[in-house]
This record gives sequence, C-alpha cells and structure tokens, in this order.
Amino acid sequence: MEPSDTSASPHGGSTPPAVNLTAASEPAPAPATRSTIVAWALWDWGSAAFNAVIITFVFTPYLTSKVAGDHDTGTAALGFVTALAGLLVAVIAPAAGVRADAKANHHRAVTSFTMIVVALMGTLFFVKDSPAYFVPGLVILCIAQVVFEIAQVSYNGMLPHISTPANAGTVSNVAWAMGYLGGLALLFIALFTLIQPEVGLFGATDEGGLRFRLVAVLAAMWFLIFSLPLMFSKRTSARPAPGDAGPSEAGSGDASPTHPTSRELRGFAAWKADYARVIRRLVELFKVERSTFVFFVASAIFRDGLATIFAMAGVIAAGAYKFSGSEVIYLGIAANVVAGVGCLIAGKFDDWLGPKAVIVTGLICLIAGCVPILVSENKTVFWVTAMWLCLFVGPVQASSRSFLSRITAPERAGENFGLYATTGRAVSFLGPALFALCVTIFGFQRAGGLGIMIVLALGLALMLMVPAARSIRTRA
Repeated sequence: MEPSDTSASPHGGSTPPAVNLTAASEPAPAPATRSTIVAWALWDWGSAAFNAVIITFVFTPYLTSKVAGDHDTGTAALGFVTALAGLLVAVIAPAAGVRADAKANHHRAVTSFTMIVVALMGTLFFVKDSPAYFVPGLVILCIAQVVFEIAQVSYNGMLPHISTPANAGTVSNVAWAMGYLGGLALLFIALFTLIQPEVGLFGATDEGGLRFRLVAVLAAMWFLIFSLPLMFSKRTSARPAPGDAGPSEAGSGDASPTHPTSRELRGFAAWKADYARVIRRLVELFKVERSTFVFFVASAIFRDGLATIFAMAGVIAAGAYKFSGSEVIYLGIAANVVAGVGCLIAGKFDDWLGPKAVIVTGLICLIAGCVPILVSENKTVFWVTAMWLCLFVGPVQASSRSFLSRITAPERAGENFGLYATTGRAVSFLGPALFALCVTIFGFQRAGGLGIMIVLALGLALMLMVPAARSIRTRA
C-alpha cells in the first residue's frame, strides 16, 4: 500500500495540519454493486465509437480528404476547429463540473450529454462528399467534441461514487482498457461490413461518401447501446458540494449572502456564481491544498506528453521508418491492444501499491522507451519500442484518474474533474511544440522523441513532489 508519510511537501518543510477540503471528511457511502461498476465501464467501451471511429480513424479523415475541396486546407481548418473546441472545453468544464456537483447528480449529466453527442454523431450521416458540406461537418464535430468532453467530466466524477480506495485503481484501469478494446471492436466491424467491401451493408459504396456516413450512424448506435446500462443503472449521487447547499442546508461551506450558491440562482447569474466558485477553489487549492494543486499541474503536463505519443506515433512511423498505410493501421491496432492489456495488468498494482507508484514507474519506463527512437532507424526496433510505450501509456492515464478519485470527496468530484480537464487543455500545446522544436533544431524527425521525453520528465519531476494519495487523503 502507499506509504502514509506526511512529511513530504511540495513547498518544503513539514506539512502544516491544514484541513484537506478535497478528501472526504465523512464516511464513504456503501460501495457500488458490481453491475453498477460494469455499467459505468461500458460507457468507456461505447464512447470509443466517438474517439476512435469519428475523431481518429474514419470520419475525420473522410472529412478532410473527401469532403474538403483541398486536403491541406481541410486539415488546417480541422486543426483550428479542434483548437477552438479545446479552448471551449477549458472554459466550460470547471463550471459544468461545479453545476453537476451542485445538483448532486452526475448520472443525469452524463445521460443528457451522451444523448446530445449521439444525436450529433447521427447527423454526420448528412455530410456528403462535397465541399458544400465541409463547414457544416466541421461545426458538428466541434460541438460534439465540446459536449463529449463535458460528458467525460461528469463521467469521471462518478468514479469516487462507485469505487472505494481499495478498488479505484482496478475500476479505473479496467474501464480505460475497455475504451481501447471497444474502439478496436467497432473498427473491425466497420472495416469488414462497410469500409472494405466493394458494396457494404445497406448498399454502402463510395458514391456520396455513403460508406463513411453509415459508419457515423453505426458509431452513434454503438455509443447509445453501450451507454444504456449506465443510463438505467441505479443513480449514484452525492450530497451537494460545500457551498452549494440550498437554503435549507445553509451554513455549509461558503454559502452566504456575499456568495450565493448556484442552486439559488438561475441562468447567467448561476454560471457567473459557478465561475466565481472555480476561482475561489483554485486559490484555495494553492493556499491550503498545495499537494493537490501540484498534482493538477503535473498530471496536465505528463498527460500532454502521453497524448503526443499517440498523436505522433503514426507520423514518425510513416515518415522516419517508411511504414506503408496498411502498416500504420496495423501499428494502431496493435498499439490499442497492448495499451488495453497494460491497463488490465496495472489495475491491481494501482490498488496494491497505489496510483502514484504506477504513474511514476510508467513515466520512467516511457522516458527510457523513447531512447531507441532517437538512436535507431531500424523498423523492428521501432515496433518493439512502440509496443513498450503503449504498455505504459494507458496505465499512467487511468491511474492519474484513480489518483484524483482517491483524494476527492464525492460531493466535489465534478469540480475537481472539471479542473482536471481544464488544466489538461491549458498545456496541450506543450508536447507538440517541443516535438516540433526538437525536429527543427536537430534536423531529423525521430528527434521529436526528445521533446516528448522532456515533457514526460517535467511531469515526472512534479509528480515526485506530490505525496502518495493515501497521505493526502488522511491529512487533517
């Protein structure tokens, strides 16, 4: 188990006996049933339809290569729209998390936002392979990305409700693995029924981009079907967050005539109150819960490094190692399988040794794994190295989620996971920028791996300053 050493402090010296407002101060509710946990994990399996099929492998490439009049122009426009979506998520996520906490119902928020995303995915069927449909397609994708990310805030916020400190690592890692494997399962179904056959199901051909439009419908149905168990599962709620109690619960948190609660307000005034609460929360974290604050920064940085690994793996494979198009696809399939297996293995270690141990070990192995890319042009070496990296990417991400879950009171889950999303977006430029800078300085594509190593090392250095989750949780 994680050590309970309370002497470690990111700002030096012994840690003052400050009240930890992130960790739960009251007995946790009874653990969720196995069926509730399975229903929660199935959402990860289903949501891969959006990430893997719509965003990464099928529909977005169709939009930029078939719908856009010019591939380069389409790719550039997609980049700008993706950046805009990220900015909107960074702005909206914290307040959305606060709102979910105030209503004490992440379950309802996940259900509502999931239905919106499914509907938007379905409308992609009407995006034909003509430049006239390019802008509408981009707009739909932008809105869908924002809503999906907000749904994830409440989805992640459910983790403290359905798990305990004893099993949070397993629950988080298994669900993350199901996301990888669910995306692969749907990709195979789409490939063999709609994409590869000359005439696929329902007469799917290239005419009018029909086969890709039907894939969007298939993805929407997949997401909906595997979200239904969570939608109809027993509601997992928490008491309202401190400061969000209604009039009948006055006296808790920071509710006062000076700081009215979001439950007492409506419309713009409610959102304004939510943002004011987010700002107060950030100040509170920095002053009182410095360890949690440092964790937010550390995880944002190393998560950006992990995202850069996945984003640039195919680029390096095709450019530096001369992978063919089919080889890149095989690499992507193998990468997702290995990442999923890594999560399944890491879950038990997370519960046994603690999430910090998994995160730190994973980051060290990832940094070491980037070295062969810098020094070798051999394709076999790259294959082995890529699989090594993928073995740790998923566990670090999933254990980062379980770390935050362990130090978060259920009634503050949306607030903290909203900040988790925002901090991640705030530094999302770092990995790609250092990757490009290293390629420019050293003059060869594989040098971008050094940029990834720098980002991961910075995240690791900050993570080493963060006490174990058990230590943060038990401080009082």
